[in-house]
Amino acid sequence: MSAAAIDAQSLPAPRVTVNPWLIAIVVALASFMEVLDTTIANVALPYIAGGMGVSEDEASWVVTTYLVSNAIILTASSFLAKMLGRKTFFLICLGIFTVSSVLCGFAPNLNALLLFRILQGLGGGGMVPVAQSILADAFPPAKRGQAFAVFGIAVVVAPVVGPTLGGWLSDNLSWHWCFLINAPVGVFAIALIAAVLQEPAKANDTQPQDNTFDFIGFALVATFLGALEVMLDRGLEDDWFASPFIITSAAICAIAFVLMIPWEMSRRNPMIDLRMVATRQFGACFLVMLATGAILLATTQFLPQLVQQDFGYTATWAGLVLSPGGVVTMLMMFVVGRLAAKVQPKYLIIAGALVIAASMYSMTNVYGDLGFWFMARSRMLIGIGLPLIFIPIMTASYDGIPAAKTDQASALINAARNTGGSIGVSIVSNVLTHRQQFHQSRLVEQVTPSSPQYQDTLHQVTDYFVAQGNALAQAHQQAIQWIGQQVQIQASFLSYMDAFWVLMLIALSAIPLALTLRKVKLGGPAPVGH
Repeated sequence: MSAAAIDAQSLPAPRVTVNPWLIAIVVALASFMEVLDTTIANVALPYIAGGMGVSEDEASWVVTTYLVSNAIILTASSFLAKMLGRKTFFLICLGIFTVSSVLCGFAPNLNALLLFRILQGLGGGGMVPVAQSILADAFPPAKRGQAFAVFGIAVVVAPVVGPTLGGWLSDNLSWHWCFLINAPVGVFAIALIAAVLQEPAKANDTQPQDNTFDFIGFALVATFLGALEVMLDRGLEDDWFASPFIITSAAICAIAFVLMIPWEMSRRNPMIDLRMVATRQFGACFLVMLATGAILLATTQFLPQLVQQDFGYTATWAGLVLSPGGVVTMLMMFVVGRLAAKVQPKYLIIAGALVIAASMYSMTNVYGDLGFWFMARSRMLIGIGLPLIFIPIMTASYDGIPAAKTDQASALINAARNTGGSIGVSIVSNVLTHRQQFHQSRLVEQVTPSSPQYQDTLHQVTDYFVAQGNALAQAHQQAIQWIGQQVQIQASFLSYMDAFWVLMLIALSAIPLALTLRKVKLGGPAPVGH
């Protein structure tokens, strides 16, 4: 009787003293700050290169080191959260992230900045999967979709805000503020989390054998993901397999992957539970999240690049192209959060994939006379589609997962999003580069000086430059240069069309995967429990 009384006092307290929505807002704030840093530094690279006296290629390691360390810590976040407790681990990660952000802002040289970015990635990478696990346990299934909507705003909107905020800070203040801005937000989040977050009661139910750390498994998984991130991020710049560095990275990645599978499959308590990925439900969710990450980061990076490169937009206006989509995404997160409690995830995912595919299809008709709102509308369509995929995937991925493995499920899903983003950016970068070369060579074949069309265009453009007050010889040279520029611009448009076709196919690939998902129970007992 006394033991029951003690249990009655110890177990329910964490569940009733704190409003779960307050927990959701706090962990989403921390997650937003972390995901923001995956893109905020991209537009600041020219400023960093200039300020530190290095090339932009060298400065691009600022992005690569963050992504690599981010991927590595994801593999260990499940074990560390169990060993230290979610609250303690979350606070440690947030503290490391905040301190290293300040150090990045005051870094005296590139080597120091890269070191601090590694620390920042290690701190930030552990926060997002643990935040997702906290939400999965803090809310009942009927409310879980709405909780994931708050979290989804952080993860989906932050990459959109990053380039705009980073560009504005770099233009108006300095690149240092891209990192220093994390300091006040981080301190505020640490104080709130320390005050409101409590360890879940079931965190005390872990088996003793769960405390053994799979060092070899961690080394293999971290090496595989780290080498993969390096290869994807640096491949195009280093000319892929013409570079010994990329060949070495690919070899390390392949060897680690081959060794990782039998080792992890034979462990009783593996670092990454590959059996989970091999199941129909979680495996399909994992693959769809790969595709979602690819579309999210690829469109976020290359749509502003398109309007700056071919339409002459400033960095600020290029960021504003994404802003209406960000607003739509925030609104849709709450709508889909409610729908997720009433509609099967597979149907929402299919709807989202079709909407994104329609947006990408509309962009395959890009040409030089398109205005701001055409680009903004395409991003708004993506803003409708992404929440329709993102929230149901997170909801469906926990179906049938034991409570003791929610941390690992979160780590795997977030690893899929991060890795998918790198894969998507790498694919689109290569499509743009190689297809632009292809289209330019085809167009040049048609621009022959002996053709009547070429001569007619040359005369008209020469007359235009003469009318602007230039001498005939100078106007003639300007006309030839103008024709060359038009060939390059048209080749660029055609390469972007090809890239959007590829992204459309990636979006459509989510549909057959969604059809393999089983029906989940909407409401009722928590699917993550035994």
